[in-house]
Amino acid sequence: MNKKISVLIVDDSALVRDALSEILSSDPGIVVMATASDPFVAAAKMRRQIPDVITLDVEMPRMDGITFLRKIMAQHPIPVVICSTLAGPGTKTALKALDYGAVEIIQKPRLGTRQFIEESRIQITDTIKAAALSKKQKVIPYRIVAPKLTADAILEKANPNRAMIETTDKVIVVGASTGGTEALRVFIEALPLDSPGMVVVQHMPENFTKAFAKRLDGLCRVNVKEARNNDTVLPGQVLIAPGNQHMLLKRSGARYYVALKTGPLVSRHRPSVDVLFRSAARYAGKNSVGVIMTGMGDDGARGMLEMKEAGAYTIAQDEKTCVVFGMPNEAIKKNAVHKILPLEAIARDVLLHR
Repeated sequence: MNKKISVLIVDDSALVRDALSEILSSDPGIVVMATASDPFVAAAKMRRQIPDVITLDVEMPRMDGITFLRKIMAQHPIPVVICSTLAGPGTKTALKALDYGAVEIIQKPRLGTRQFIEESRIQITDTIKAAALSKKQKVIPYRIVAPKLTADAILEKANPNRAMIETTDKVIVVGASTGGTEALRVFIEALPLDSPGMVVVQHMPENFTKAFAKRLDGLCRVNVKEARNNDTVLPGQVLIAPGNQHMLLKRSGARYYVALKTGPLVSRHRPSVDVLFRSAARYAGKNSVGVIMTGMGDDGARGMLEMKEAGAYTIAQDEKTCVVFGMPNEAIKKNAVHKILPLEAIARDVLLHR
């Protein structure tokens, strides 16, 4: 029988520590090794036993979570999952934690309906299991780019009707989960401004997707934004699905656009990659390119197969460059993938098929 995943919970709120302990202990594959009210208590407990995964708050007294994270990564790298509130300055800080080596972000558990609590349990326990499977990746440096010029923005906005008419026939759809924030950064940074329009599902809690999109927008030549319902998919623009909403690709004449929907978890997620990919198969078919990246589970595998059967070109990130080789591997096993590529080569291959 497989060894249980041991977890250390670090949070200054006793209520959060208790709620996380109850949620994680409900899974037979996870054991809560210990809880700690701050990093100093956590460090003392880690001297006695090293956990498989740490859940870490970012805003704590005596020592903040980012400082503790940097010390962990420098001394004894362990998969760290950031546990943060939905809004406020903590959102930006939590995203910064991903740059310092955190594997994933989860939303702090809170009271809600029975369905909400059950969905939170699924998402939190799945994230811990994905973190335990994750492997440390080499750091790919940020590409240094000039800030977006004001003139470029003015030119793009000057004639929106023309942009609508000339919407590219090709559309790129991308799905990612654990490790995906960094993989998407590397992929999207490599795209030129005239890239086909792109629609992305990254498993991430609500509110964090907006901050994540804004962060990418400042790093990349293409424009990146959190999607809104009925947003048009345009060349040189990337739409990120909002956390906690499914996103579908649709088409009206020559115009691709996105529709946002609520509804149950699909493949244990909302947003779901399968929902996006299956809509791309239906509405874009051979005019779409599908990319499935690092992440645990099988979300996106069925949808990618439907895309391939509809004539789309499909790519999976390879095992060596994945933090967790789950989602790409499931798509490969379904024979849904045309090509398996390392992360750094995906953008180039996508552009060959625009």
